[in-house]
Amino acid sequence: MIEVQIDDMTSDRCASTITKAVHLLDHGAKVEIDLATKRVRVESPLGPVKLVAAIRSAGFTPTAA
Repeated sequence: MIEVQIDDMTSDRCASTITKAVHLLDHGAKVEIDLATKRVRVESPLGPVKLVAAIRSAGFTPTAA
């Protein structure tokens, strides 16, 4: 499981975009998003490098949580 902080995630639409970006790489990934704390947790067999890259490619700036 990886956990990242995404300070530029501000709405449900942002959360949906991030979820879709992760699911494009891994349809079975479990994505947990907490808008209040701006944290995203992803459970996937893919490594953190690929998952973070997917989130970045969706237009967000993830940092280590």
